[in-house]
Amino acid sequence: MSTTAAPPEQTTGPGRPAAIPRGLAALIGLLAVAAALGVGHLVALLAPGSSPFFAVGDTVIRFSPQWLTEFAKTTFGTADKPILLGSMAVVIAIVAAVAGLLSRRSVRPGLTLVVVLGVVGLVVVIFAPTFGPLSVLAPIASIVAGVGSFLWLHRLASRAAVARTGGPEVSRRNVLIGTAAVGAGAVVAGGGGVLLAPSIDDARARVTARLAAATLTETAPAIPAGAAFVENGTPPFVTSNAEFYRVDTALSLPLQSEQAWSLRIGGMVDRPLALDFDDIMSRPLVERTITMTCVSNVVGGPYISTADFVGVELRDVLMEAGIRPGADQVLSTSLDGWTAGSPTDVIMEPGRGALIAVGMNGEALPAEHGFPVRLIVPGLYGFLSATKWLTDIELTTFDAAQGYWLQRGWGKFAPIKTQSRIDFPKGLSTQPAGRLTVAGIAWSQPTGISRVEVRMDGGEWQEAELAEEVNTRTWRMWRTDFDLEPGSHTVQTRATDRDGVTQTEMRADPIPDGASGWPATIFTVS
Repeated sequence: MSTTAAPPEQTTGPGRPAAIPRGLAALIGLLAVAAALGVGHLVALLAPGSSPFFAVGDTVIRFSPQWLTEFAKTTFGTADKPILLGSMAVVIAIVAAVAGLLSRRSVRPGLTLVVVLGVVGLVVVIFAPTFGPLSVLAPIASIVAGVGSFLWLHRLASRAAVARTGGPEVSRRNVLIGTAAVGAGAVVAGGGGVLLAPSIDDARARVTARLAAATLTETAPAIPAGAAFVENGTPPFVTSNAEFYRVDTALSLPLQSEQAWSLRIGGMVDRPLALDFDDIMSRPLVERTITMTCVSNVVGGPYISTADFVGVELRDVLMEAGIRPGADQVLSTSLDGWTAGSPTDVIMEPGRGALIAVGMNGEALPAEHGFPVRLIVPGLYGFLSATKWLTDIELTTFDAAQGYWLQRGWGKFAPIKTQSRIDFPKGLSTQPAGRLTVAGIAWSQPTGISRVEVRMDGGEWQEAELAEEVNTRTWRMWRTDFDLEPGSHTVQTRATDRDGVTQTEMRADPIPDGASGWPATIFTVS
């Protein structure tokens, strides 16, 4: 009686395919998705902003509920973006591993998940604010790379599984080579997307040189020696570019050279303007020391910094364009599609000092602070006044258009509130008994600070010594002394602006239009 060998159908029993080992199956899913993301990031060089991974992250930021956005800022501070990207990577890795595990015997379940991930990336890129004709290339390339890698590795692993059950011999070495090749390809593609990304270092160097050679029609006065009490714990008066706070929605920085940059000014104007960087530099340049404040700053928070900015008067440019009656909003747009709406009457207020800025602390704007050009409107929180990577200005109305954060329920008009902060002593610190100098900052741009009062343990208010004022658009340092006995102490402070408005004790959350309340610090004297 003769027997016939079973055909190589990759089975371990009647009609049952051989199973790929669990670890290898999960690895196949991970490598296929990694290849998809790496290739997508590389091809995204053709259309900045189209990397599927970052596009998904940007979408998460755009559609996150307000409470979640504020929780991330409050809890993680400036680490919120790395944490978001890391969390996304973990979730995607889990999905990829599950895709592999579901495909131990059949390619279909995992392949479906890989395709779904790719389609999600394609959809979010298509609906991104920066979508252009070339933007589809990266997500399509990502889908092709993911599907191709998954099919190839699954085929190799399936044949190896059959070989272990008596089927045709397939070298395990082929499987190892295949997985190594896909893994290396993913790393090379993703790394290439990072290393080959356009650099603005040369562009910034050119702009810094032009600024150094430029003749300014207005220079910022030198900062007086008595403008800060650094020896008592306050920050330096001017914040270095590296230390200047950063709060924005950009996961990947919009990178554009000054040579490629342009600005459109249109909408409700008599004479629409189209400006390039040379046009900006040919106008009268002014330098101003300005303190910027983020609306997300909690009472006593860190999101406030001061710098010397160079730029042109926004008011002059808008007057040249000719603002039509009824245009109550200046809607500015970033290269990444972010928008902010500033009240027209505030920007056009004589002496307000709003700038189309090109320089910061003696050099070109850093990439993370808006290179090549940004807006700065003193006296308004940043979400209404500080568009980075500026590319468009539209004169319109608040009824016709809403900026990014106004759409999410934030304030329509958000003048900076009179506030103060205690910088020393630090909360929960231990200080020696005797005389203690308490120091900090206060701000009320553009009105200026006239008085700061401090009290210890709920006692009488004591007027603090104010540092020399630089201008009313900046913060002001303060300090005062207390003789303290050992034990726990609580210090509070309140500021009064030049209009006589005193910082309110009433607590308010940062959203929708800025935090309020008296800051308090608890510390111990031993």
